[in-house]
Amino acid sequence: MLKQAQLARDLVLVGGGHAHALALRMLAMQPVAGVQVSLVSPASHSPYSGMLPGLIAGHYRFEETHIDLARLCQWAGARFITAEVSGLDPSNRSLTLPGRPPLAYDVLSLDIGSRPELDSVPGAREHAVPVKPVADLWQRWQELEASLPGRSGPGPLRLTLVGGGAGSVELALAMARRLRGRALQLTLFCGAADILQGYNGLARAAVRRALVDAGVALHCGNRVASVSAGSLELDDGRTAPFDSLFWCTGAAATPWLADSGLDTVEGGFLAVRDTLQSVADDAVFAAGDIATQLAHPRPKAGVYAVRQAPVLATNLRNYLLGRPLRKHRPQRRFLSLLSLGEQRATADRGPFAATGDWVWRWKDRIDRRFMARFEELPEAMSAAAADSLPEALAGEAQAPCGGCGAKVGGDSLAAALAGLRLLYPGLCPAPDHADDAALLEMPAGGMQLQSLDILRGLVSDPWIMGRIAANHALSDLYASGGRPLFALAAATLPFSSPALQQRELLQLLAGALAEFEQVGCRLVGGHSLQGPELALGFAVTGEPVVADRLLPKRGLQPGDQLLLTKPLGTGTLFAAHMQLQADGRDLSAATDMMLQSNYTAARLALEHGATAATDVTGFGLWGHLLEMLRPGQYAELSLEALPALPGALASLGAGIHSSMHPANVRLADSTLAPDPRRDLLFDPQTSGGLLLGIAAGRAGALQQVLRAAGYASAAVIGEVGAGEGELVRCS
Repeated sequence: MLKQAQLARDLVLVGGGHAHALALRMLAMQPVAGVQVSLVSPASHSPYSGMLPGLIAGHYRFEETHIDLARLCQWAGARFITAEVSGLDPSNRSLTLPGRPPLAYDVLSLDIGSRPELDSVPGAREHAVPVKPVADLWQRWQELEASLPGRSGPGPLRLTLVGGGAGSVELALAMARRLRGRALQLTLFCGAADILQGYNGLARAAVRRALVDAGVALHCGNRVASVSAGSLELDDGRTAPFDSLFWCTGAAATPWLADSGLDTVEGGFLAVRDTLQSVADDAVFAAGDIATQLAHPRPKAGVYAVRQAPVLATNLRNYLLGRPLRKHRPQRRFLSLLSLGEQRATADRGPFAATGDWVWRWKDRIDRRFMARFEELPEAMSAAAADSLPEALAGEAQAPCGGCGAKVGGDSLAAALAGLRLLYPGLCPAPDHADDAALLEMPAGGMQLQSLDILRGLVSDPWIMGRIAANHALSDLYASGGRPLFALAAATLPFSSPALQQRELLQLLAGALAEFEQVGCRLVGGHSLQGPELALGFAVTGEPVVADRLLPKRGLQPGDQLLLTKPLGTGTLFAAHMQLQADGRDLSAATDMMLQSNYTAARLALEHGATAATDVTGFGLWGHLLEMLRPGQYAELSLEALPALPGALASLGAGIHSSMHPANVRLADSTLAPDPRRDLLFDPQTSGGLLLGIAAGRAGALQQVLRAAGYASAAVIGEVGAGEGELVRCS
């Protein structure tokens, strides 16, 4: 009998920098069976630093300059966890993620870059925009551009940069190009005697000429002593006013790295050997700016991270497999290509320098070739791993059992529950709970509401999946006018080692409890199984919010307005994600929508006298609307009024549908012409919004309070009529 590989160890990559993006691609091409790979990053897109000046200058689009990490992870079979890391505990092999349980690892790799050193100059942290993290810089730049049309201050816009290295001069020239034609005063202060220390004289002269041509005022030998609101104070006592200040000085590491107890060097960077392992912990690897090779220290530059990637990928594999590791030997010199705002660039390597349009085209080709590695991912890879962890071959002569033989082991379950009790002491079963059934108190009004919903895994982050599953299950109670009291969990965990099962269950149920805590719902028990894929659901019990008054599904009256509280489109977007056709930003927006509870919307519907309600889920808006209509009623919908998630209409227009979509279309009572907005009616939703019926005179007020409460897309989408014929009519 063939052995079945199970997940046995967690490899966690923190940061979506150049080295990690390349290493993840390489690991996916040569996977190791039994390794669960997770990438942790604060955003779905990671900027390619070499193209950022071109993005600000207007030469590139956002998509051309950013690696879509969500798409890369989907292709690579890795989990993508959208989170900031705020701490590292090597002794317990765990990472601190704000607002959620620690994330455990067996092997860790860091590629989180660096940021400008702000604390040595008083006021810099409070009043300057750091150029790193690059993603934050781009957001701040967009905010600045958006504010310009309404700017009413006297005189030119004063943009000031503090730096003098390659990043600062490229940024200054890019800003000058982007804002040409505006009243602008661009100034670059450099504390050194000249810009571009380490570059040859020819390259420095070419960049100086470009700064003059672009109208950038350069002040060398001027160190900043302090920063206050709108003003720099220089070391010679002079002041320089500014409207916006960008800080491009020497690099520093995130503070939590030094706090971890691992060995660091000046600036807080992790000290690593030539194998890219921490000198203090073999299970911790690092690459890019955050790492300093003790035997071969080099400047902080992206080119070194790119060259480290093959060694990093090889050594992560070999460490997991118990094989010898390779050593990385960084080059002493590298080719530097500096963009000059316009489509011109300067090349520098050793004594060689060149400047011109052709150098920019050269740089452009190199940059696009790098990004193509992540845009043009192989369509198919071998499903078989070339290597396996020894412990991944579970049950040497026995396939996984069914029945109760498929339950999650008692030790894993007990350990997960113990961790949950520490996080949510009042919401979990007591440790001495030994009864086979939960004893529930009857609500004071004597009326109970119950519902059950189970979801197949939709997102790869287990904590987010737990939150979505909880919201999805609770929505049936909210749509009925109820409030939750108790929940029972039903979880199927992918085949994995006991340690990974414990970690997964803890993350899943902690996510659910984060939602239950908001509404006072207790988790009183549940059941867990092992299986080929993840599934999670809850049976929930509640009571009416208002005694003896519920929100009926079939309470619509002719003349009622139909109001939808949240946008549509999760079905097509996640179908597109499976096909590598979705944008990570659109997936983030869809996830945020699914995490928005319907609790407040239902309360507001009750307060404003809604006549009927249901939550829009798997049958799509059309199918759930049919359930609301009584004999002799029809609904007239405005397709233009339907709120859609970003990217949903484009995905439907490309013919990408959820596997449930065709069954939902069959619910229609007529043949419908293909149309993205019409298709939106049949798109199955996960943790979708409420569809409400309300008297026409009250609909506007309800829509207004819903939007004020955070349901920004709440919209009146149609009305109810009386008569025979088609049940749902669209205009």
